[in-house]
Order: sequence, then C-alpha cells, then structure tokens
Amino acid sequence: MSRSSLLIAALLALVTPAMAQSVVKTDNVEARLVAETPNAVPGGTTSVALRLDIREHWHTYWSYAGDSGEATTVDWTLPAGVTAGPLQFPYPDRIEVPPLVNFGYEGTVLHLTDIQIPASAKPGDTIPIKADAVWLVCADVCIPEEGVLTLDLPVAAEAGTSDATTAAEFAAARAAMPTPSPWPATASVDGKTLTLRLDAPQLAGAGLASAVLFPQSGGYIKNAAPQSVDTSGGTLAISTETGRRFATPEKAAEVKSFPAVIVATGSDGVTHAFTLDAPVTAGPAAPAQGGEGALSVPVAILFAFLGGLILNLMPCVFPVLSMKALALAKKGGDTRAARMGGLAYTAGVVVSFLAIAGLLIALRAGGEQVAWGFQLQSPIVVAALALLFFVIGLNLMGVFEVGGRIQNIGSGLGKGDGITASFLTGVLAAVVAAPCTAPFMAGAVGAAISQPPAIALSIFGALGLGMAAPYLALAFSPALIRLMPKPGTWMVRLKQVLAFPMFGSAAWLLWVLVIQAGPNVLAMVLAAFILAAFGLWLWGLAQRGEAGLKTRILAGLTAVPVLAAVAMAKPSAPSGLLSEAYTPARLEELLKEGKPVFVNLTAAWCVTCLVNEEVALSGKDLADTFKKGGITYLKGDWTNRDPDITKLLEQHGRAGVPLYLFYASGKSEPVVLPQLLTEGIVIAAVTGS
Repeated sequence: MSRSSLLIAALLALVTPAMAQSVVKTDNVEARLVAETPNAVPGGTTSVALRLDIREHWHTYWSYAGDSGEATTVDWTLPAGVTAGPLQFPYPDRIEVPPLVNFGYEGTVLHLTDIQIPASAKPGDTIPIKADAVWLVCADVCIPEEGVLTLDLPVAAEAGTSDATTAAEFAAARAAMPTPSPWPATASVDGKTLTLRLDAPQLAGAGLASAVLFPQSGGYIKNAAPQSVDTSGGTLAISTETGRRFATPEKAAEVKSFPAVIVATGSDGVTHAFTLDAPVTAGPAAPAQGGEGALSVPVAILFAFLGGLILNLMPCVFPVLSMKALALAKKGGDTRAARMGGLAYTAGVVVSFLAIAGLLIALRAGGEQVAWGFQLQSPIVVAALALLFFVIGLNLMGVFEVGGRIQNIGSGLGKGDGITASFLTGVLAAVVAAPCTAPFMAGAVGAAISQPPAIALSIFGALGLGMAAPYLALAFSPALIRLMPKPGTWMVRLKQVLAFPMFGSAAWLLWVLVIQAGPNVLAMVLAAFILAAFGLWLWGLAQRGEAGLKTRILAGLTAVPVLAAVAMAKPSAPSGLLSEAYTPARLEELLKEGKPVFVNLTAAWCVTCLVNEEVALSGKDLADTFKKGGITYLKGDWTNRDPDITKLLEQHGRAGVPLYLFYASGKSEPVVLPQLLTEGIVIAAVTGS
C-alpha cells in the first residue's frame, strides 16, 4: 500500500464515528450491548450481544428456566429498515436449589442477536440501537432487574476487524449455542422413566466424559431427578423420571415429541450442545408374563408385600398411622383390645386394596386406560378426602367429639373395643395410599394388571397385607403392649399434636385439587372448610352442654352446603369466549376501525373477578353473542402491577378490579357494567336490549 493510501485510510479512521455504548450497573449485574465488529455494512448482518456480568454466587436464566425463574428478554428499538433476530441462549448449567433444579448462567453470559442492516444504509451513517432488557437474577432471593441499553453502530463500506478480546468472546459464545443434532433421536416412556436415545456412535464412543439432558419446556421430565447415561451399542441413551405431561395415559397419548438439548463433553474437555425434537413412543409399564424381565407370580407377590411395607413411610400414608398410634396408646396394656384392633385395621386395608384392584381390573377389561391410584384423579374424591382429613384434625384438636352412637356402632362385634373404627381407619389408609408408589411396588402392580383376576387379586392382597403388617405386628407384641403407659391426661396433648399431620395431608390434597380443577374450585372447597369448621364448632358447643337443640340443628344444616361444594368440585368447562391481551394500543386500533370491544380488567387474586368469569363470562350463549356481533374481547390481567391497566382504572374512577367496559361500534366512550355480573347483564349490555 502506498503512503498516500495509508494517509487516506488514517483520515477516514479519524472521521469514522466510534461506537458509543451505555452500561447499566445494578447491585448484582453489569449489563451492556457489545457489537462483534466495529462497524456495520449496508445490506449485511452483524451480531450484537447483550452481555451480563453476574455477581458471584448469583445467576440468571436460560430460555426455559426449569422449576422456577424467568428467562431474560429484550425489547429492541431500531431505525426503520433495521431488524433484529431472536435473542439466542447458549446452553445452560444445572443450578440446584434443593428440592428444585433450575437452568441458567453464572459468571458472564453473552446473548447474541443478529441485526440486519438495510442496503439503503450509507457509509458514514450511525445506526442507534436501543434495547430494553429485563432479567431475573437470583441467589437465596430473586430480584427482577432491567435496564435500557444503547449502542451506536457506525456504517462503513467494508466490515472492520474486531479486537482479539471481542473476537474471542463472540467465538466462545457462538460455540456454546446449541446446534441441530446431526443424528436421529427417539424418546420412549416406560412407566415413570423417559429414555432419550441418540444414534450417535461418535458421541457414544470412549471419548465421552459426560452428557446432560435439558428439556426445552416444562412437564416432560422431573428436572431434579437424577439422569443415567448409557453408551452401549453405539447409542447415547439418557434416562430420567417423567414429568406431569406423562402423569396419566390420556396425557401421555397427547405427547408426540420431546424437544430437548443434549450437552455432551468429551474426554478432551470440549463441550458441544445439540437441539433435537425426538418422537415419543410409549413402552410397557412392566412386562406381563413370559419374556425377558417378566416377574414370576411368587416374585410379584413378594415384591408387593415389600412395597406395602415401605408404603407406610410415604408422606400420603404416614399421617393416617398417627391415628393408629393414638389408638394403640389408648389400649393401655389391654392385649386383647390391641389384637382385635390390629386385625380389624388389617382387614380394612386388605379389603379396600382388593376392592380398588377389582374395580381397576374391571375397568381395564372394559377398555378404560386407568392405572393404580385412578380414584385420586377425580377432583370430587380429592376434595372429599381433603375435607375428611381436615375434619379428623379438628376432632383430634378437641373442637368436637365423635358422638356416642357413632362410637358404639361396632359394639355388637367388638364390645366397645373400637373394631369398626379400626376397620374404617384401614379403609382410609388404603384410599390415601393410592397416589404413592414405593420401591418394589411398581413392578408388582404392573405385573398384577396383566395377570388373570385371581392372581392379580392375590398380588394386590399381598400389597395390602404388607402395608398392614407393621401395625399388626405391634398389636400382637405383648412386650410392647405392656410397655404402653396407662391412659391419662398425657393423651390429650398427644391427640392434639397428631392433628397437625392431618392438616398437612389436607393441604397437600388441596394442592393436588388446584392442579386438577383450577383456583375457582379451590376457593369453593376452602369455603366448605370454613363452613365445616363453624358447624363442627357449634356441634362441639352442644356436646359440652354449652348450647341447645337449635345450635345442633344449625350445625347440622351447615353440612348441606359443605357437601354441595365438594360435589361440585370438577374442572371448569373451557369457555368458548376467546380473549386477547389488553393493551392501550390494541384498544385504540380496534376503536379506530369502528369495531365493538368488551374489556375485562381482572386479577387472579380477585374473588369477584373469578366468580364473574365462571358465572357470567364462560357460557355458550355469550360466546355466540360475541361471535355474531363481531365483538373483540380484551382481557387485562392486573395480577402483577401493570401501569397501563392502572391508568385505565383511574380513568373510570376505580382503585381496583374488576372493571367491565363495553365500547359499542363507532363509540369512543364505553358503557361501564356492574361489578357483579350475570350472563344476562352482559348480553343485554352488548346487544343494547
């Protein structure tokens, strides 16, 4: 190059604008935008990174955060003609926060984005890039943070060369981006195990040091479950526990593929990540009879007995055993009473297991795809059991006592020894044991379902006998019974303490209920809890002679709405009314087009809102009316703060939700509907009738 050329190049460098960038510093993160090259080229593409330098021991999140957390997001503001591609996420690390596992980043992470420059850009121009970035950073606590970042990117006729540090950072970030797998993948589900297989001899060879499976969305696997890796036969297979998408055969049948990322590290320390979408096939839950891996009948019976023994330690069964511990303490050394109670409890457990198993076998013979624990798939059963545990807890706390007539139901059989109570406790233990699975139990139950009815019932009977065996052994141990202290005032405190496992079981069942049937049903059942507590408190007053017949009648009347609330515990029918998210821009757009609009400002914690949506806004007649009238339904969720919704509330003199507005066609001012709605009120408002 001549001296004149060098001089011209130097002068051009002096007049070329340098990249200006902003930096946002919080207590936990330093964020900035970084361009891969010092300038952009007309018609070309340049990469820009959102760089997050994260405080030690803190982390941000991957595109799928895992059991908790939120992914980083960026909202770009760019000049006309300049476009930004999607935010890219390098492969994550497993971040364990027992009992949860999240997926994210510690230290420094670069999220790349490709910026497309229009051909109309001219050398010497500057392209201002603005990014509104939001990230969640966590350690023991989680803090949502955000920052507005800017970067001025010069335009030149030719691409410049990055400095060594920037080039190395972008090369490392690009190497950490998962790429499509060059090998075919399949996924299979066998019972509660999902196995992803990659036909990749190159990865499965001796050079593989580790492999980790990351789901790209939730519900496919349990994130905290251990993963086992098998590289035999030239195939990389990673197995782990299934998630909620495979909770029932019906749900599993809906899963067609499993989107995932495999992160594989070789013995040389080099890591590669591959994306895949593996077709899912169902495998047998357990071998039936014959064939490799099948359980023989004697082994299945033995496994069932062992599984029943271990079942006593499961959290869904243990609270019921507290009732039996109290009952054994009440025997106070009475050997005969203890033995009779033990036999009655065993009979209740075994008979109930046989009854549930018989129904299960009959349903499967009729073509139903049900499995062990199917009765707990009914929201009504779950709500009833939760209420029962709550009532038992109130009884143990002394709010009320079981009446004398009920106590003496079994007097003809046990002469006051509590035979009926022990039998019914066994029934309860068997019912609540259904959602739990203990070691040895899964194979035995799987084998039982495929056997002839007589053998199947024998296996289930062994399961029940194993569950009852510990208490039966205690009841028939004279040495233990003699060690029991005599009944006394100490039992009152023990009885009260044992109420808390009952309340814990009720809380767990309510958690199951809200997953099955949603928050509206939960609110209804919680109201039943309060009403039941009030009624039983009144009943207790009457039992202690502190109130009379009228109080007993009032207490009895509370049972009607309580039982009605439990009977109505079922998943809400999906509404035929489709909604869009409310934004001021969308509302303004619809109004300019002269379209009718119905606005619902609501929140998940607003009881009135939820009742209105269930009673007034979910009916087919209303959906048909909206469709016929061409009405757009905008729904504003104020569960978390939203300044746009707050502003609309203030415009109409409201400090909170609900707020219902109807904008008739061509009207800019809305009709404000009442806070308490019926379907008729809404239809009348939108039709003008």
